[in-house]
Amino acid sequence: MPLPTRLAAALVTTLALALSAPLSTHAAKRGDTPRDDALTTLAERSGYARTGRYDETIALCGAFAARYPERVRCTEFGVTPEGRPMKALVVTATGAFDAAAARAANTPVLLIQGGIHAGEIDGKDAGFLALREILEGKAARGALDKVVLIFVPVFNVDGHERFKAWNRPNQNGPAEMGWRTTAQNYNLNRDYAKADTPEMQAMLALANAWDPIAVVDLHVTDGAKFEHDISIIVEPIDASDPGLRPAGRAFRDETIAALTAQGSLPVPFYPSFDTSDDPSSGFTHGVAPPRFSTGYFHLRNRLGMLVETHSWKDYPTRVRITRNTFIAALESTARHGARWRALADEADRAASVLAGQPVALDYVTAKTSRIIDFRGYAYTRTPSEVSGALMTRYDDTKPQIWKLPLRDEIAPGRTVPAPKAGYLVPAAHADTVARKLAVHAIEFVRLNRAPATSRVESFRAEKTTYSPGTVEGRHRLSVEGRWTSDDRPLGSGALYVPIAQPKARLVMALLEPQAPDSLLAWGGFNNAFEQKEYMEDYVAEDVARDMLANDPALRAEFERKLKDDAAFAADPAQRLEFFYRRHSAWDERFGLYPIFRTDVAP
Repeated sequence: MPLPTRLAAALVTTLALALSAPLSTHAAKRGDTPRDDALTTLAERSGYARTGRYDETIALCGAFAARYPERVRCTEFGVTPEGRPMKALVVTATGAFDAAAARAANTPVLLIQGGIHAGEIDGKDAGFLALREILEGKAARGALDKVVLIFVPVFNVDGHERFKAWNRPNQNGPAEMGWRTTAQNYNLNRDYAKADTPEMQAMLALANAWDPIAVVDLHVTDGAKFEHDISIIVEPIDASDPGLRPAGRAFRDETIAALTAQGSLPVPFYPSFDTSDDPSSGFTHGVAPPRFSTGYFHLRNRLGMLVETHSWKDYPTRVRITRNTFIAALESTARHGARWRALADEADRAASVLAGQPVALDYVTAKTSRIIDFRGYAYTRTPSEVSGALMTRYDDTKPQIWKLPLRDEIAPGRTVPAPKAGYLVPAAHADTVARKLAVHAIEFVRLNRAPATSRVESFRAEKTTYSPGTVEGRHRLSVEGRWTSDDRPLGSGALYVPIAQPKARLVMALLEPQAPDSLLAWGGFNNAFEQKEYMEDYVAEDVARDMLANDPALRAEFERKLKDDAAFAADPAQRLEFFYRRHSAWDERFGLYPIFRTDVAP
C-alpha cells in the first residue's frame, strides 16, 4: 500500500539526511573497528527511516549483555498487561550490578527511559546507538567508572506494539511507530502519582530499588514549526528542596551547553504556545504536578529531566540530538553525581524535619513576562477554507526571529503547613491507602491497637467539584474546605504515616486533599462526598416545624437567611436541607475526608 504523500516525502528527506548526518557508523570508510551488526538497530541499518519492533529490543538487550559481560546486564523488571517483558539494561564499569552494591559503594545511579509514549520512540534508537558508542570507548569515556546507568529502551511496551504509520500525525518519521497509551489506554506520563498501571508500578519498583539520583524521560513534543530542535526541563530548579536546586540547574545548563556546542538550538521550557496555533501568544513555563515524571522525582529529592525533541525535525536529526542528550546526561552525572548524591542526602534529612513548616502543594507562574528571541519561520494567519478558523501557515524556507513573551517567574502556589507528626488513615481505608504508599516506598506503621478515638485534625469539604468527564478512567475531584480539631475513631488496623521521613513532600502530595494529584484529587475517596441517605420532603416538613417551634435561635437564623439570600428563599430543597443538616438524622460523615492529620505520634 503506498505511503501517504507527506510521509513518503518526509522519508525521502529522512534517508538523505541520514546518510549525511553523523549517526551511522561507517567504520570501513573511517578506518575504525568494524561495526558489530548484532548491536545495531533496524533504525540505524535503514538510515533512520524505520524503527524496530519490540522483539528487537529484547534481542539487543541480550546481545549487549553477551558482548560486554563485564559491563552490561540485561534485566526484566516487570510484565505488561499483555504479557510482554519490560526490559532494562544495567550498564557500569564499577561492578555494581545490583542496587545493594551500588548503595554500598555510594555510586550514583542514572535512569534513562524511552518510549513512555511509544509513538515518541527516538529514545530507544538513540539510546542503543549511544550505548554502543559508550561501550566502544567512542563517547563518554570513563563515565561508566563513576556511574551505574540504567537504560529502559521502551517503557510503554504494549503501546509500542500497536504499530503502524500515522500513529503520530504531528511527527516527521519514522515510517511506523507505536501508540501513545498502554493496552489499557492509560497515559503513563499521567500515572506517576496515582500509579494505577502495572507498568508504572514496575517502574517505581525499579526506582525504589536503585534510587537513581537523576531520571531522564525521553519524549518528542507536538507543536508548531520553528527552528529550535529540543527542550530540556529539569526539576528541582523552581520547586522542592532549596539546597538541591543548584544541582538541578547545573544538570539542565550543562546539558543545554553540550547540545548547543553540537549545533542544536535547545530551550529550557516546553515550547507550546499559550494560545494554540498562535505563535504571537508566547510561552508559559511552570512546574509540572506529580502525575508527570518531572513533577514527581523532585518530591523524592531527586533530579528529573524531561527531554522533548521537536516533532517536525526528521527522525535521523531527532535521534542524533537525543543521542547527544543521552551522552551529555551521563557525562554530567559522572562529573557531579557524587556531589548530587550528597546534596540529595542533605535534602532527605531536611525533608525529615519539615513538621509544622509551610510546604507548597503546587506552583504558579506570574502573569508578568519578558520578551525573548525565538527562532521561528515566516508565517501567515488566515481563515481556513476547511475549518473556517484562523490557521497558521509556516514558510520553513524563511527563518525568522520571533519576539515573543515568555512567562517563567515561578512561585509557590497553595501552601499548607506539614502536620506536626503525620497522617492517620482509619482502618476502613487502610488497605487501599497502604497499597498506594507501598508503591512509592513511603514509610507507614499499621496500628493494630489503635485507641477508640484520637484527637486529630479533620478536613470537611464545603464545596466539591467533579471533572465533567473521566480523566485516565477516573472522575477527578477538587474540594474546598478546612482542617479543624476533632475527635475521630480509627479502628484496629489503622495506618500512621509519619511526616518525619525523606519523602515527606511526596507524602503531602498524595495525602493533602487539595494537592493537585492527591489520592482524593484522582477520585480515590469520591464515596466520602456522595450523600447516601436522605429525608423525604413530607418528613422534613414536619421536622422543620418542630425545630422552628422549639428553637427560637434557629427560627431567627432561618428568617435572616430567607431575607438575605434570595436564591435560598426561592428554592424549596435548600430550605428543607437547612433543617435536615441541623437534625441528628444528618450524616455527620458526609463530606469528611477519611484521612486525618495528627500533632502526636500514636
